[in-house]
Amino acid sequence: MGIVKIDDDLHEQARRASTVMCRSINAQAEFWMKVGMLAEANPTLSFNDIVKQQFAAAHVDPASLAAA
Repeated sequence: MGIVKIDDDLHEQARRASTVMCRSINAQAEFWMKVGMLAEANPTLSFNDIVKQQFAAAHVDPASLAAA
């Protein structure tokens, strides 16, 4: 674990997004970094494709949540 220096404006965007997504600022930044890394490694995948793959890897079925 370490400290990452980010631009103040980006930090503010992460803070705002974190409240919408019910995450801490650190968790929001980590999510963006992970998705960005996966997007760079898989440039043909959309954001939705990346999220679907991550749900599948975690054995989460989003369709079952909609039926609840």
